[in-house]
Amino acid sequence: MTSLSAGRVARGALSAPLPDRILAFGERSHARACALLLALCLACFLPGLTSLQPMDRDEPRFAQATKQMLETGDLVDIRFQAEARHKKPVGIYWLQAASVAAGEALGVPEARTAIGLYRLPSLLGAAASVLLAYWAALAFLTRRGALLAAALFGACLMLAAEAHLAKTDAVLTATATAAFGALARAWLQRGQGALGRAVFLAFWLGLTLGILVKGPMVPMFVGLAALVLSVRARSGRWLLALRPGPGLALTLLLVAPWFLAIAWKSGGAFFGEAVGKDMLGKVGTAKEKHWGPPGAYLIAFFATFWPGAAFAALSLPFAWRARGTDAVAFLLAWIVPSWLVFEAVPTKLPHYVLPLMPAVAILTALALQSGALDPARRGARATVAFLLLLIPVGLTLGLLAAGWKLDRSLPLAALPLLIAACALAALAVAAFARGAAERACVIAILSACLLTPSVLGLAQRALPALKVSGRLAAIRDALPCPSPQVASLGYREPSLVFLMGTDLTMLDSGSQALDFLRGGGCRLVLVEARFAADLAAAVPVPVAAPLPTPVGQVSGFNINGGKRLDLTAYAVLP
Repeated sequence: MTSLSAGRVARGALSAPLPDRILAFGERSHARACALLLALCLACFLPGLTSLQPMDRDEPRFAQATKQMLETGDLVDIRFQAEARHKKPVGIYWLQAASVAAGEALGVPEARTAIGLYRLPSLLGAAASVLLAYWAALAFLTRRGALLAAALFGACLMLAAEAHLAKTDAVLTATATAAFGALARAWLQRGQGALGRAVFLAFWLGLTLGILVKGPMVPMFVGLAALVLSVRARSGRWLLALRPGPGLALTLLLVAPWFLAIAWKSGGAFFGEAVGKDMLGKVGTAKEKHWGPPGAYLIAFFATFWPGAAFAALSLPFAWRARGTDAVAFLLAWIVPSWLVFEAVPTKLPHYVLPLMPAVAILTALALQSGALDPARRGARATVAFLLLLIPVGLTLGLLAAGWKLDRSLPLAALPLLIAACALAALAVAAFARGAAERACVIAILSACLLTPSVLGLAQRALPALKVSGRLAAIRDALPCPSPQVASLGYREPSLVFLMGTDLTMLDSGSQALDFLRGGGCRLVLVEARFAADLAAAVPVPVAAPLPTPVGQVSGFNINGGKRLDLTAYAVLP
């Protein structure tokens, strides 16, 4: 190539639209592709990691149990205050404990109540799941297609939400994606002999860590897919490429010690609680009021997998036509059996299907690569326009309404990014209408890179009504005596236990609150408004010792209960 023609190529590349230049940059090497994906992860997952309040109820339950492990030094038993928490294996607690211990060693102030430290494993798990989705996609797609598939998955709202929560699902998704990336290579390369050591380790370590994090979930995902594919192939011999003998031995070696330890320590109660009550309870009934009808996950998908859901919906005809190919058959085996299981179970939580979403992203990229995302198809433009604009516009209007209703203020700091996200979503719609489906996907991903930080990083800061437990903890911290004893009457959210301390006392009546205040020393009682009359009735007549003067009041909104709260704090100072 002459210098003149090289210059023309360079000028042409620079004059290409930004979305095209981003993909062209990433497809030049795996290092560049991974760098772009990590940048996307930082943009979507990092804002709000430390400022978002502990989100009741699951997140502070995990964090508090981890905190008690650090307090007691017992890394086997899992407890929330005095209650045994035998619902999930120990993996996530160990990861969180290591993160908090590292924070303490580095001098992070009040590390054990810094919720951001407990969220670091989820942040890293979410980022790892995006990179592993890229690795899995390389078994099906070119580097450019794999980059786009991983970016569609990384930009989805559900993954961003789980990256901000100190619980199991982001790490679980990483382990499942690693196992499926290896299983895909075993399926697509069947008959070509044993796979490399990296693939072997990805599969069996993914399975092993998945068991330590959430018990049987990853084995269920992988097992259902392997079963369906083996029936299709009329043989399961292709699985021998994963060397099941050494792999099962490795898994047993790594998971057995803790399971034996907890069985001995709990007298077998862990398995009765985790399997008999938690897992089978969710199968038989709607656990903890999270009931939903069959089809609930499909409806929620259009929000949880935004912005990729708009393009995934258009991929369904392609998936049906190409279901006989090895690649699409594998992706459908990854998605459909486990999805049907979750739709059949009464308990419905949106994050349950998160480990299936990398396959949806890869399938969408395959459809795009084959030219199946055609705006000329009937209803395609309207579908993309509706699904792409619904979420950013709806969130913008909803946050404005919530801010005004709850706090009589508007999240003005987030408004520029929210409006920009809406504008980018509109540009993505326009690009798709012009026939540039790939460019539309990239613009939609850029819209998500603005929307997620604006909501989780900025808008939530402007909604103090949602931070009830944090504001109550601030009242405790403002008392002029160190280490007060604290009790709560009415308000029982786990976030309050996490922020106030393991020894927080939960009261049931006004008379118990009065007795607690008279117990001597520095004491604080938090009383929800619905118990105010009960507390007043407990004061003897004639009054021998009236209630102390309130030291603070907090009004807010309980997301978990869906209702307004009013609490009064009473303190006795020595």
